[in-house]
Amino acid sequence: MAVVTRRKAIPVNVGGVVIGGAAPIAVQTMTKTDTRDVKATLRQIHELKEAGCEIVRPAVPDREAAEALKDIVKGSPLPVIADIHYDHTLALMAIEAGVHCLRLNPGNIPDREKVVKVVNAAKERQIPFRIGVNAGSLPEEVHKTLREQHHIDRDDRERTADRMVEVALGHCKILEDLDYGPGYIKVSLKATDVWTNIMANRKFAVARQYPIHLGVTESGPVEAGSIRSSVGLGILLSEGIGDTIRVSLATSDPREEVRVAHEILKTLAFRKESPTLIACPTCGRLEYDMVPTVKAVEAYIAKLKVPITVAVMGCVVNGPAEARHADIGVTGGRGKGVIFKKGSLYKTVPQEELLPVLLAEIDAIAAEHALPA
Repeated sequence: MAVVTRRKAIPVNVGGVVIGGAAPIAVQTMTKTDTRDVKATLRQIHELKEAGCEIVRPAVPDREAAEALKDIVKGSPLPVIADIHYDHTLALMAIEAGVHCLRLNPGNIPDREKVVKVVNAAKERQIPFRIGVNAGSLPEEVHKTLREQHHIDRDDRERTADRMVEVALGHCKILEDLDYGPGYIKVSLKATDVWTNIMANRKFAVARQYPIHLGVTESGPVEAGSIRSSVGLGILLSEGIGDTIRVSLATSDPREEVRVAHEILKTLAFRKESPTLIACPTCGRLEYDMVPTVKAVEAYIAKLKVPITVAVMGCVVNGPAEARHADIGVTGGRGKGVIFKKGSLYKTVPQEELLPVLLAEIDAIAAEHALPA
């Protein structure tokens, strides 16, 4: 039984991936290559698919990038969303290229006539939209308080969140007036400030039933950004808000974003298609070199696509008793390694054999738990 009751959003189909409704919360990211380099972009998209990404979004900064989309869409194993800013003609080119969804930013394509042209072209091919509102793209008088984040009070955040929702609803209305609303709209409301982000998404969640794409924009480098995203997304997801997520990190490898996103969803029990590794924090009771074992197991199970839990514990206090829910786990000390399954002793091996024996046992359990193709 689900721990959280998700908000009921009207489903949107993005190239075969359903967003909203009863569909799993989808993981997506952006490519970090030059979109004009088709070969490099497709190579990265294939890597992202292997990492668990389900939807990919290339930036489309100019006409050359827009022209490259046709070959990218043709060679992509994932649905492609064109990320459009400022120039609506790039959206028209993306539609001709066959993209599966368009992301428009109301903050830099505010002109109704231009949006109408794009919507009418998209209707012919049944291409859905993500209306992507960013706090930083709002009018100057609205977002100027975000420059000094430590001076933001609740009223500033509330005003910014209200304006973000107002802008999102305004663009929704354009599509709705053209008979292109439910089933073709999903929305994102992103801010660097986590509380502004949370407020905006809470407000929109009760204003419309469109699917919501969650993310904390410009969240920072890998460690800090992962923490900010986990807090910001975790709060909303725990309230049932959110149908697809992207973790934004300052990294050259977008697979890191995908891994963090999946970890957030696993932690909240929304997704469980890959292994979970738990490990104790270590203390003065530690009697073997545990950290290298943790790193080796983490790297090894990253390739697996099975819902198992593996525990690497530091002593008999934490293992097996405090990891009894793990499918398999280990602890060690004084030259011996102890392997346990579901909290019960399985076997004892010499310390130097602990890792290879554990990995072999993981393979055996993974084979038993393998998800149907």
